[in-house]
Amino acid sequence: MSIHNPTYPPRADLIAATSKPVAGWIKTAALASTVIGVLAFGAGLAMSPDRIWRAFHYHWLYFSAISSGAVMFVAIFRIVTARWSRSIARLMEGYAAFLPISWLFLVLSVTIGGKHIFPWVADPNALPNSERVFWLGNHAFFALREIGILTVIYALQLWFIYNSLRIDVAQLPEGGAKWAAGLRARMRAGWGEERRELHNQHSIQGKIAVSMAIMFGFGWMMLHYDLSMALDVFFFSTLWGWWSFMTGINGFLMSFSLLFFIWRKHFNSSVANEILGDLQIHDLGKLRFAWTAFWGYTTFAQLLIIWYGNIGEETHFFRLRLIDPWLPVSFTVLMLVFVAPFPGLISKAAKMFIPTNILFALVSLTGTYLQRYIEVYPSLYGVPTDGVPFGWQELGMAALYFGLWITCYTQFFEAFPRLRISWMTSKYRDEVQIPVDVRTMEPLPAHE
Repeated sequence: MSIHNPTYPPRADLIAATSKPVAGWIKTAALASTVIGVLAFGAGLAMSPDRIWRAFHYHWLYFSAISSGAVMFVAIFRIVTARWSRSIARLMEGYAAFLPISWLFLVLSVTIGGKHIFPWVADPNALPNSERVFWLGNHAFFALREIGILTVIYALQLWFIYNSLRIDVAQLPEGGAKWAAGLRARMRAGWGEERRELHNQHSIQGKIAVSMAIMFGFGWMMLHYDLSMALDVFFFSTLWGWWSFMTGINGFLMSFSLLFFIWRKHFNSSVANEILGDLQIHDLGKLRFAWTAFWGYTTFAQLLIIWYGNIGEETHFFRLRLIDPWLPVSFTVLMLVFVAPFPGLISKAAKMFIPTNILFALVSLTGTYLQRYIEVYPSLYGVPTDGVPFGWQELGMAALYFGLWITCYTQFFEAFPRLRISWMTSKYRDEVQIPVDVRTMEPLPAHE
């Protein structure tokens, strides 16, 4: 990671340069996509409820892991006090706007849609042993467990974002969407002197970030074990959770790279080149390369252990995905997520050249989308004789989730400041590197 502490334009210039409204056609297109998705979901419920609920669940895994992974990555920036990220962190925080929708959709999946998605809900006798009967066989226990885990993760993440937004909302002129006026007023309430509040919020965010990291790692592993791996009731892998939630973070980095260039073009060019410049492009490229390499490592490690163990309970899972009609999809995932991006992102030139940067982001993002597909569908459909099940149901759910995600993301930036302007312009912004007692503003002893 680059070690640099960039300078930024004055506060007034940043506000003026980043206040251009989101284009109306983007919001209209997102709404149209959502409507198409809702209609497809309704048609699916009437014609093929199992298929539509499975498509619904597959897209939930994809969009939710990416959105939650984004907030976790911002929390990592706080844990390591990454000053280089100040100009891009808020653009990542916008992913959190989808979390309430994600929470609601999980509740629908594990309750109303449970018997259509999860084999053991429809037929408890499908579970092979008493341990899995205990863990999965009670539908109420299963549903409450998934909802509870996700609630804790999302509560921490939204709390973190709330405190991050509060720093800017409390100090910048009132502005933004009317629907968030009450929330902005609540953020301003009780705000004190700038220096003291910056230290206080920095300390609070650090505590939330560490708690979130622990719960994120544990919680998403549990969720992926239950909601993805356990769809095949005979299979188990201790690496599955790591592999799955790291895929979500990889997808976030690739999707954010595309959003980065969209925002760069959207902001006033004279300022955008200063705050979203070559240093940030290079650092994002290095992060993408690192996660691509890590995905390859965890994928190979999981396959290698199962191959030399040669236990039928494990090998059948990958054998199914390495025979027709699933083999072309599995091969495409490997090519798109690892084989193409890994050599493509090694060089600095490829990271810095915008066309190749965008190309590899699109390639890998498509690969992670297909990875979620190959995680879920073979376990539920076995060996279909009429080709892989990918049709209007899956396209409809893609439209639903994509439209809702874009709507949430754009509304977030219609309601709140688009950059962490206080952390970029406050004269106290670097004092927080040394923790203080916010009551006395005296430095804390090292052991505290």
